[in-house]
Amino acid sequence: MADIGSDIERPLGQAVRPPRAARRISAGVVAATVVVLAVIGVSGAIALRERPFRKPEEVAVSTQKSTEVVDSAAPVTESAPKTEAASKMSGSNTSGSKTSGSKTSGSKTGGPQIIQMPTEAGEGPPGAIVIHDRSTTGQNLRIAHIPDRALVESGETGPLPVRAADGRRPFDVYARPWSGARGARVAIVIGGLAVSQTGTQAAIAKLPAEVTLGFAPQGNSIGRWMQAARQGGHEIVMQVPLEPFDYPNVNPGRNTLTVVATPDENLENLRWALSRTTNYTGVMNYMGARFSADAAAMGPLMAELGKRGLAYVDDGSSARSLAPDLALKNGVPFAAGDTLIDAVRDRGAILKKLDELEATARAKGFAVGIGSAFDLTVDTVSSWVIEAKKRGVEIVPISAVAADPEKG
Repeated sequence: MADIGSDIERPLGQAVRPPRAARRISAGVVAATVVVLAVIGVSGAIALRERPFRKPEEVAVSTQKSTEVVDSAAPVTESAPKTEAASKMSGSNTSGSKTSGSKTSGSKTGGPQIIQMPTEAGEGPPGAIVIHDRSTTGQNLRIAHIPDRALVESGETGPLPVRAADGRRPFDVYARPWSGARGARVAIVIGGLAVSQTGTQAAIAKLPAEVTLGFAPQGNSIGRWMQAARQGGHEIVMQVPLEPFDYPNVNPGRNTLTVVATPDENLENLRWALSRTTNYTGVMNYMGARFSADAAAMGPLMAELGKRGLAYVDDGSSARSLAPDLALKNGVPFAAGDTLIDAVRDRGAILKKLDELEATARAKGFAVGIGSAFDLTVDTVSSWVIEAKKRGVEIVPISAVAADPEKG
C-alpha cells in the first residue's frame, strides 16, 4: 500500500514514477575497451624504443680517392661477417689489397663499385656496404705520412718511388682526396719548402690542407717536413732543378739537370732528387727554361717519370716547354701552371693573381697557380682560400687537375 503521508505532501499534478533499475555494462563493451587500451600501450612502447624491431641496413658512402686497393698501407684488419645483402653479391678481392675479406660488385673497368669492407671500431657496423667511387683515388689521410712499401725501391742515395707490382702508382696512392664534383676548381702549389726551417714550419701550419706543397731537394730535414705536411693533409711534389738560360750564372742549385750532360748523368741527378723523401705524387720543375725546350734532354726524364708512376707539374714559366707532348708520349700525368701568383711580392698584386685564377677556373673548370713559400705569399693565400670557398670555389690538390694518359 502506498504511503498516504507521502501522497499528501506531493505537489498536485505529478504522478508517481516507478524507481529506475540500475544499468548494467555488457561484457562485450568491457572487452572492446581492454583491447583498445592494450593497442595504445603497445604502440607507445614501440614508439619510445631506442631501436625499432626492424632496423634498416646501414650504408656508408665513401668518396675518398683510392686505387682499386683500399688503404693499402693501413693495418690489416680481420674480415667482419657479411651482411645478408653482401653475401648475395658476386665479386672478387680487390686487386693488390692487403685487407682480407673485401668483396666488390660492379664493373672491373671503372665507375662506382659496391664493396663490402671490414670496418674499424667506431666507424660503422661490421660488414657495412661501402659505395666506393673509383673515379677518385687516394691514401687514407690518417696514414698519409707512412710510405707504402710496395711503392718504394732502394736507390744508391735513398728510397726511390716506383710502381707497385700490381700497377699502383705513387701518383694515385699519395694523392689527396677531393670531392670529385664539377665546378670551379683551383689548385695552388707553393714551392721552396725545406729551404728555410721557420718558413717551412709556418707554411705547413698556416696553409689550408688543400694547398699542394713543393719541396726543394737541397733543403734540410725533408723527411721530417714531409711527414708534418702529409699529417696536415697536404699533397706534396718534389721540385727538380733544371737548367735555365744563362746557366751557370743563373744556378738552380746542386745536381741540376743540364742539356750538355749525358742521359745517364741526368738520370743520376734526377734520382738523387727523387730519393730525398717519399710520399709525393710527382715532380715540378725548378727553373729549366732551356732544359725543358730540349727534346733530347727532356725525353729521358719523362720516360723515367712514366716508369715510376709520377706526375710532372710544369710551372708555366716557359712557353717553349716540350713537357706537355713528352708527358703524353710517356704516360705521365701532367698539369701546367696558369700563372705565377707572387712574381710581384705585394699583397695586392698576389690577390689580383688569385682572383684571376678564380676567373679562369669559372671559365674552363679549373686553374693552377704557382707560388713560393714567402711569408707574404703564405699569409695571402691562406686568407684568400677561406673567402674563395665561401664563393663556391673548390681548392683541390694538383693531382685533381692533372691530365692522366692512363685514364684517358
